[in-house]
Amino acid sequence: MMSENITRIHLNDKEYILIGTAHVSRQSAEEVKEVIETEQPDSVCVELDEQRYQSITNKNKWKDMDIFKVIKEKKATLLLMNLLVSSFQNRIAEQHGIKPGQDMIQGVESAKENNAQLVLADRNIQITFARIWHRLGFLGKAQVLMMIVSSIFSKEEITEQELEKLKTQDMLNATLKEFTESFPRLKEPLIDERDQYLAQKIKDAPGKKVVAVLGAAHVPGITEEIKKEQDLKKLNERPPKSKAPKMIAWMIPLIILSMIGYTFYSNPTTGMQQTVSWILWNGSFSAIGAAAAFAHPLTVLTAFIVAPLSSLNPLMAAGWFAGLVQTFLRRPNVADFENLSTDVQSAKGLWNNKATRILIIIVLTNIGSTLGTFLGGADVVRLFLDTIN
Repeated sequence: MMSENITRIHLNDKEYILIGTAHVSRQSAEEVKEVIETEQPDSVCVELDEQRYQSITNKNKWKDMDIFKVIKEKKATLLLMNLLVSSFQNRIAEQHGIKPGQDMIQGVESAKENNAQLVLADRNIQITFARIWHRLGFLGKAQVLMMIVSSIFSKEEITEQELEKLKTQDMLNATLKEFTESFPRLKEPLIDERDQYLAQKIKDAPGKKVVAVLGAAHVPGITEEIKKEQDLKKLNERPPKSKAPKMIAWMIPLIILSMIGYTFYSNPTTGMQQTVSWILWNGSFSAIGAAAAFAHPLTVLTAFIVAPLSSLNPLMAAGWFAGLVQTFLRRPNVADFENLSTDVQSAKGLWNNKATRILIIIVLTNIGSTLGTFLGGADVVRLFLDTIN
């Protein structure tokens, strides 16, 4: 009897066998192994891109991470979010005594064991993230971040039976409907576009018989999209960057500096008051952000000194300087990187791990600096209006 998680498609003299899995389900991994051994396909497609493939197959990935490079390339926030997202799967997988992504790992291993060609069928995750972020407004981004963070620190346990239920068609359709209603702009790049991309990669896989190991959420869409021809080049395009944010980022400092300059010219005493206000609001909130992450005192001082200047230059950020100083003072060791995957599963672990502490310091310092910019800027405007009136 064919499992309800298996979908067979016959198209142009080829047979495609789609296995809908839950990424942290032991039963899914066992089913992947059984199907590949039984079917003996020419190709096995897995829902991975090159980056995620290296991530799950390279056990030394964290040991090799250069924290200085992460800060200099301005990827601290992205790395922290990736760690937090992966921690949710890690926690559930640990609860059931399996590896996260075991279904995909099993697909890779079974492809090699059965002499099938392995096809990494998913779109580059950075392109997917870029297309998702491009479609969300400020409130949408805040909603997504809150949803991720709340799910990470939730202590609710998920039974393996509940994981298996997530793979049934009725539950899946209900989940997708709820997802679409909550984040309508997110569904297209996260689900629909990847369905199209995965479908074409599976369709193009060599051989007459192809097995595809996929998250269950993608199976209904791929079943429809595989009947069409997809434009992979178009699906791989990064969204054009809007010039508006850069223009605003430069305009605000110019307006602030112009107001302070005019006020100094008209009333030096008030101009000095503006300058002090700008420094105190920016420096204090930035330092508070660093202190909230239990940064070294010198790191907190760096945040206070740098923030009033970095807020006037869009190419700089107080968090980067604070992160670099913290790294020099308390550089993470090998153990910190080795323990990342477990430490990110709890607030205590996040703060105790030197590597994640640096990432948190960068993020909170930048948030503090942003708040300080708004409040300090508001006070500068108030004093300016008092001067001209």
